[in-house]
Amino acid sequence: MIEGGKHPADGGKHTGGDGAVEDTVVATADDRERRFAAYRGSVRTLSGARPPETIAERLARLTADAPGVYGLDDWTDFYGNDDGIVGELERRTADALGTGAAVFFPTGTMAQQVALRCWAGRTGSTTVAGHPLSHLEVHERDAYAVVSGLRMVHPTGAPRLPTAGEIYDLQEPFGTLALELPLRDAGYVLPSWEELTSAVAAARDLDAVVHFDGARLWQCAPHFGRELPEIAALADSVYVSFYKSLGGIAGAALAGTEEFVEEARAWRHRYGGQLFQQWPTALAALVGLEQELPRLPRYVAQAKVVARALREGLAEAGVPWFRIHPEEPHTHEFQVWLPYPPEVLNEAGTRQAEETRTTLFGRWFEPASAGPPGVAMTEVTVASPALEWTAEEIRTAVGDFVRRIDG
Repeated sequence: MIEGGKHPADGGKHTGGDGAVEDTVVATADDRERRFAAYRGSVRTLSGARPPETIAERLARLTADAPGVYGLDDWTDFYGNDDGIVGELERRTADALGTGAAVFFPTGTMAQQVALRCWAGRTGSTTVAGHPLSHLEVHERDAYAVVSGLRMVHPTGAPRLPTAGEIYDLQEPFGTLALELPLRDAGYVLPSWEELTSAVAAARDLDAVVHFDGARLWQCAPHFGRELPEIAALADSVYVSFYKSLGGIAGAALAGTEEFVEEARAWRHRYGGQLFQQWPTALAALVGLEQELPRLPRYVAQAKVVARALREGLAEAGVPWFRIHPEEPHTHEFQVWLPYPPEVLNEAGTRQAEETRTTLFGRWFEPASAGPPGVAMTEVTVASPALEWTAEEIRTAVGDFVRRIDG
């Protein structure tokens, strides 16, 4: 049994790359089982990469995807040894990002804390400039302060990345500028390339280093019109996730210079991140780099089609108020807001899946602080299943979904 409604298909708010979000109302076991059964029974899905899987199904898929990615006749890793699968993952990650080196971490939260800890030691400053909606502030239980003894200042509270002017206007010095690309809780939003480079230049002018929370950096290249190495080169360190956008099991990496990465390895051990064996996670990450990463530009392009069709379908269905945010997605993920309680929308979605074998959305929820009561939001992730949809098919399915809200 999956606990607490936090499975990706459940849409409970977590840090995954499937459009789900943390601190959602816990559904009953019967509700979850019914929803999972409806989702698994659907022949068409619009949001998300795949329905929930059993352990046996996930292992079988991992084994089926592995040939040509990494030799299964090789030995398992031991403490992430460099000459095994973890070392290979680190080298391929550094190659993909164009950095001197990369180091594997079991979680992104640990990777972030190690990066900030390293930079605090090197700059002599325990102050980090970041966004109040960033993963560091919202989803890591204040680890930067409680574990690492750091403090955060905010150049802006607007639901976007800070501008160069706002960085210059900070009233106190800081040692590290942390930028989340894209800013997930604001709607997976990104600055323009000019805005990003100006913000980085401002931090440099103030003698600060730059860290990218790039958990989803993989999906940013189409928006910026730049390749990943050119984007990563703006920062002194980059964190990337292997399960957000890439469909891995878990895991993350820190990338940067060889000197920085060697220091990060030492802190990884101190933080308890040097696990005995990590080969399943590393193998799934290699599959993601090989198979999903090249597909992301298609997902980003299709997200614009999906967002426009959803907007047109909701308008044609006479929904009194709705919001697609951003109106034109910056990545392959975006938000949809509707003026109904989440339980009503979840029931409509489950019934649509049961009766038509079509799933449009993941779990709807009422955000803790981002909207008025009675308004629900879901996150749409455009992945391989969404490529099969035409705009007309989306509009038709949206109309069917809306009819079930009051029915």
